[in-house]
Amino acid sequence: MARHKLTDTKVRAAGSGWHGDGDGLWLRVQLSGSRSWVFVSIRHGRRREMGLGPYGGGARQVSLAAARVKAEEVREILGRGGDPFREMGERQARVKARTFGEIADELIEVKAPTFRNAKHLDQWRMTLAVYAKPLRKLPVAEVSTDDVAAVLRPIWATKAETAGRLRGRVEAVLDYAKALGLRDGENPARLKGHLDHILGKRPRLTRGHHAAMPWADVPAFFARLREAEGFGARALELTILCATRTGETRGATWDEIDFDKALWTIPAERMKAGKEHIVPLAPPAVEMLRGLPRMDGNPHLFPGRVKGPISDMTMTKAMGALGAEAFTVHGFRSAFRDWCGDATNFPRDVAEMALAHKVGDATEQAYRRASALAKRGKLMEAWAAYVTRPKPAGNVVAIAEARA
Repeated sequence: MARHKLTDTKVRAAGSGWHGDGDGLWLRVQLSGSRSWVFVSIRHGRRREMGLGPYGGGARQVSLAAARVKAEEVREILGRGGDPFREMGERQARVKARTFGEIADELIEVKAPTFRNAKHLDQWRMTLAVYAKPLRKLPVAEVSTDDVAAVLRPIWATKAETAGRLRGRVEAVLDYAKALGLRDGENPARLKGHLDHILGKRPRLTRGHHAAMPWADVPAFFARLREAEGFGARALELTILCATRTGETRGATWDEIDFDKALWTIPAERMKAGKEHIVPLAPPAVEMLRGLPRMDGNPHLFPGRVKGPISDMTMTKAMGALGAEAFTVHGFRSAFRDWCGDATNFPRDVAEMALAHKVGDATEQAYRRASALAKRGKLMEAWAAYVTRPKPAGNVVAIAEARA
């Protein structure tokens, strides 16, 4: 069979698709333009594809000449009836040295610049470190359908959303391993036509509203909250006073706070909409922040036990400790919005802007550049005055139990 059909010029100019160099060696060009070498063989009627690495001349890349050398080794192994997937010298060394955990961590570092915020990065790390723990020490080339199914099965029906994210991330790790030439064949974590038959269909996800404490009950809860100790309680206090999302509070750093102007500037990369949000700080919020201790080496307002911020569950635990486990932290945004509409005369758009929601259609958004900061400042002061009123009524524990 003819060989050496390609040249470096042809390789660089090749469009998407498969381009043969002859006798089993192919250049595969993706729609994205990425190029990789694949050796295709057929044994006992079964087609097998073996990745030989990405095309190029840099680190971990394979030139045309190097791809031909690798292809010749594959042909020699096949010629004597061996299995190149197990016997290639380079492949054996790489497979033994690279585990699923190592490849997962490497993929996260590669993808890190593409994540919209730190929360997404933390979620990837947690998922692949905790839920995929049984896979981490396995050679990435040997991860099988049984291995993947074993980590998914315990949560497939009970934690459907988490299971879906875990499966997708495991699939991404194994795809990445294949692109590096560390795996071959179909991805054992693929869903359609594979795991959906083995594990069955996941329950349909239903998304409802976050359980919110009624705004009339917030002052009673807030009075108890101020007596609680710990960064979780203080973070929850700021979240309520500023009507922010939990991730915005958790990730807050000291350089975002301007005490002179009583403003908290949340950068775009930490906002859900990807747009900078300025929060006017009411006097109770400023007072609470001034009383927070600062931890050397940790820039966060609410530092965790390691260098980063407190965890997702810290504020939830603080609510539970005060008997409010029937409600969610995010629900205080709903309580704030209901209070704005039911108990005040502040304009709707000011309330929506305080929540960092988009106001109006695309045309209105294009013309409306101001953020109504002064009006929002008055709104947040009014909310703080209501929340911190001196004699709140009601028993939040009894209220929470009644609504649980």
